[in-house]
Amino acid sequence: MSANTDILSSIRREAEARGVRLDDVVFPDEIVLAPGASARLPAYLKEKGYRRALLVGDLLTMAAADGERLAAELQELGIAVASTLMTPNPAGDVVADEASVVQTLLDMQRHEADVAVAVGAGTLHDITRYAAFTAGLPFVSLPTAPSVDGFTSRGAPLLIRGDKITVPAIGPSAIFADTDILARAPGTMVAAGFGDMLGKYTSLFDWRVGQALGGEVYDPFVAELTARALADCVAHVDAIGLRTPEGIELLTRALIESGLAMLIFGQSHSASGAEHHLSHYWEMELLRTGRRQVLHGAKVGAACAVILEHYRQWAASRSELAGNGRQENDAQPSGTLMAHLPDIRAWLDELPTSDRIRELLRIAGGPQTPGELGIDEALVARSLREADRIRPNRRTLLRFINEG
Repeated sequence: MSANTDILSSIRREAEARGVRLDDVVFPDEIVLAPGASARLPAYLKEKGYRRALLVGDLLTMAAADGERLAAELQELGIAVASTLMTPNPAGDVVADEASVVQTLLDMQRHEADVAVAVGAGTLHDITRYAAFTAGLPFVSLPTAPSVDGFTSRGAPLLIRGDKITVPAIGPSAIFADTDILARAPGTMVAAGFGDMLGKYTSLFDWRVGQALGGEVYDPFVAELTARALADCVAHVDAIGLRTPEGIELLTRALIESGLAMLIFGQSHSASGAEHHLSHYWEMELLRTGRRQVLHGAKVGAACAVILEHYRQWAASRSELAGNGRQENDAQPSGTLMAHLPDIRAWLDELPTSDRIRELLRIAGGPQTPGELGIDEALVARSLREADRIRPNRRTLLRFINEG
């Protein structure tokens, strides 16, 4: 594996070979995944002609990225620098809510910033990308942990009055993924990134179901990019769990590739299905009850195992009904669940078991069950009945099951 993998060129070459046009996709200008990649950021901002930069992070992420050094290097190049340190909520968490967005927007105005730099992981990127979008500014990504696949996203999941909604935002103009910084991230955050990737098993499955039963647009190229990134992670789970340099680089590359796949398609179908809806549902309940948050990818990984088990139990029960001649509706149109049950069962057979998902999470060093995350059985059961309502236009198997 090369130190600086040219991710964008690789995707463009593959798309060209497949006859896939990417002319309308707004990619980042530059993606650097390498040791010391953060050293490139000041020169990039200077080359782009930016004069007033706002660094958006919190105390931990600024320390991880050596924010003081970064600010000094920018100032040496004649770029004025200010910092926004996000204020945690009463439970002690930094969350992407109205207060965080307004705090960032006010600092953008006070500093008269012409570019923002997201210094951190998922939540800080969501805050920055939406505030920058609202203020009409570009933003640059400096991730401090390989914990999510949303670095390149053009949507921001925000908490608005306690509800999780995804709103339009902007993607980064550049990403500087410094593996020296990423390798120092807490093991829980590395495991969360792996959990976010494991969720692609069920999101890709749900996308196939959405196409077959709900007429959703399906992009084989995007699906294959995502599936390959997932397979690379699973094949190297031991290195990721041990946090070797190769494991950290491979996980980060997979997360970026998954994000670029979403960028190509223009929506998150390839990377976000029912497992994400459960995760968001749990997150909103924790916020509502004033409890500490759980890492996004940790919830997604545990939810992936829950969803797989739920889907297989449902398929088995419906197969038994069909075998006994007890279908709920004998005159079922071709687009219904029962008409597609053989396909659904075949697609489920291609996926790992829930036990295998939990074993992979264990090897990666992350929690394996909702209970380990403080999510009780009653909340899990309620989320299986209601979480599909979080994305009412997303046609997952969970949505079809709950609609009856």
